[in-house]
Amino acid sequence: MKKKNPILFYQLFAMGFLLILTNGCKKDDPNSPIETGTVTDIDGNVYHTVTIGTQTWMAENLKVTKYRNGDSIPNVTDGDEWYHLSTGAYCDYENTASNSSVYGKLYNWYAVADSRDIAPNGWHVASNAEWTTLTTYLVGEDVAGGMLKEKGTAHWLSPNEGATNETGFSALPGGYYYGGSFGGLGSYGSWWSSTEYSSDDRAWHRTVNSIYGRMGRSYYYQSSGFSVRCLKD
Repeated sequence: MKKKNPILFYQLFAMGFLLILTNGCKKDDPNSPIETGTVTDIDGNVYHTVTIGTQTWMAENLKVTKYRNGDSIPNVTDGDEWYHLSTGAYCDYENTASNSSVYGKLYNWYAVADSRDIAPNGWHVASNAEWTTLTTYLVGEDVAGGMLKEKGTAHWLSPNEGATNETGFSALPGGYYYGGSFGGLGSYGSWWSSTEYSSDDRAWHRTVNSIYGRMGRSYYYQSSGFSVRCLKD
């Protein structure tokens, strides 16, 4: 009768244990993106989606030109008119439609807050608290920006500090619009929350930029033009 090789037995046992441990870590790894499919807006734009923790996000910036009920969101190209609005509007960066095909459109906060809903059915613009849920899951604002930013310099300016896109969120630098001026394309991305900051026409938003790996949290004037990401209900 052949004797069992104790060395081989322990080697196989160790390999099996390591495989189980590795698979278990993968399941619990907060940085592992889970592709969950797509969502289509009322214009027919199709967006990839990704699950991060308990939340499912669009992995692209919003491009829609209509509210959920079919009403048009005005495309306002005049800076003075935009600045004095108290109703929803969108624009393309530098009023150039090709920019929106990559970076999405810029919306004022009034479009985000409109009761006709800017998000597709079953989705909504994330609140300030829901953005905080995301950054907390990613171990804090100091590192969340890098984990959310698209890697490389195809769209971001160098150095695109800390960018790993480990989450699959693929944050892009769509820039901003304020006071009749565009700025920040390639270096700065900002996304509205649905949460008003105060009665002085400000609202919460999140920002990332090319020279830091953090995600900033602040509030700014509701007349500003920022990008929008939607969250699944």
